Amino acid sequence: MIVQSLDPIAMIGGGGVEEVLWQAIRPHVQDVVAADCGAGTALAQGLVPHAVIGDMDSLRETDRAALNPDSIHCIAEQETTDFEKCLMSVRAPLILGVGFGGPRLDHRLANFNTLARYPLQRCILLDGADLAFLAPPSLRLDLPVGTRFSVFPMGAVEAVSEGLHWPLAGLSLAPDGRVGTSNRVTAPVYLGVTAPKLLVILPREALDQVVAALREQRDTWSAL
Repeated sequence: MIVQSLDPIAMIGGGGVEEVLWQAIRPHVQDVVAADCGAGTALAQGLVPHAVIGDMDSLRETDRAALNPDSIHCIAEQETTDFEKCLMSVRAPLILGVGFGGPRLDHRLANFNTLARYPLQRCILLDGADLAFLAPPSLRLDLPVGTRFSVFPMGAVEAVSEGLHWPLAGLSLAPDGRVGTSNRVTAPVYLGVTAPKLLVILPREALDQVVAALREQRDTWSAL
């Protein structure tokens, strides 16, 4: 491990990060890890990354000069993305990732794929409108009635739910079959999931509730 923390951390990618996202994540994190040129994104906000991890193919020399050389960790192989390099090199109770969206759909899909392949990590990815995370085995969320609540399977998975307009019980979900997008909250939500294959996608405004729920939830895939 390159970084180990007892507190939630921010993970910063090289995509644009709106000011509203900085304001949303700052109350929840104690430290910053940057993915390659995400170091420049962090430095522009006055945040010095504890570690910069990636293949360093896009880290600007001016940003490199502003960093402690010992904080730069080059992983040169090209089999993984910079986001995956960071995720596999960090241990923290919760990771809040920003700057990993951007305009490219292939980057977004690769990041969602990575979330599903690292189920032991609790990571929330945020962009300007939404947040996404891999559902733990069980989850309770108290969200305003009417909140959009989407789930998207990254593999074959089943789930049960309470507090959603369209219950999930009895449905077999799969990326090439039935999905569960554009549901909505009717009461406090309970979600139970059979495998680490289900993404939950919510409006970004639900961040505080999601952080609290994931930090309180002790049921993890590692215990199965």
